[in-house]
Amino acid sequence: MSSGKHDSAHDSQDFPWWLLATLAIGLWLGYRIISDELYSDVFRILVKGIGVTVFVTGTAFSLASLLGLLLAAAVLSPYLILRQTARFYIEIMRGIPMLVLLFYIAFVGAPAIVSLINWLFGPLMDTPMRTRDFSLMWRAIIALTLGYSAFIAEVFRAGIQAVGSGQREAAVSLGLSPLNRFRYVVFPQAFRTILPPLGNDFIAMIKDSALVSVLGVADITQLGKIYAAGSFRFMETYNVVAYIYLLVTVLLSLALRKLERHLRQARPEP
Repeated sequence: MSSGKHDSAHDSQDFPWWLLATLAIGLWLGYRIISDELYSDVFRILVKGIGVTVFVTGTAFSLASLLGLLLAAAVLSPYLILRQTARFYIEIMRGIPMLVLLFYIAFVGAPAIVSLINWLFGPLMDTPMRTRDFSLMWRAIIALTLGYSAFIAEVFRAGIQAVGSGQREAAVSLGLSPLNRFRYVVFPQAFRTILPPLGNDFIAMIKDSALVSVLGVADITQLGKIYAAGSFRFMETYNVVAYIYLLVTVLLSLALRKLERHLRQARPEP
């Protein structure tokens, strides 16, 4: 029996008890939010931060994916300086904890960027830009973008390298330019390999977006911290905070698992 068939048989026999346990917790918390006035008040307050969390995550992930693709292309480049520069960036960013990177970008990188902008465009501006004019939300987005781009670059690199060399040679024989070879031949085949781990990185970024609360960005976690500090209802507040993140991540995880099964079934057996 092939490994693909073995995995399918194992998946069919492995009853998702974890899903039932998660569903039970979710239903209990959902019931409390509906029936308990305190939980309802907390939920109404925290819902205001969902838009911020979605914006920060969506923007940072889009920028990180674009930068990660460029880094992957640089790592696979025939030019030594591009390969070494990209690898240096990837290893440095992967070695810095996300919380440290958030603080570094917010309190070291942002003032440096403001100074550079004033130096370049100062004569054209009526008043020089101040560091406090640099939104804390965008400092957080930049930090998440830089940190996750290194991990996403490795996802893209592995997916591109998974495409057989014969496919590239066939594209060359057709006279396609390097850009068209990537666009029409390499990337469509790499996409099937790239998508599942890319989805995992997106889910991880949703959870790591809670770290932006340390900068005072009014996301779900920050609003929860403010409410809990004022009401001293820590258990109820953080139950609801955890419930919102759990609901989002579990739904995305289930969608990702379904997509993985679809791609595995669509892939022809070797």
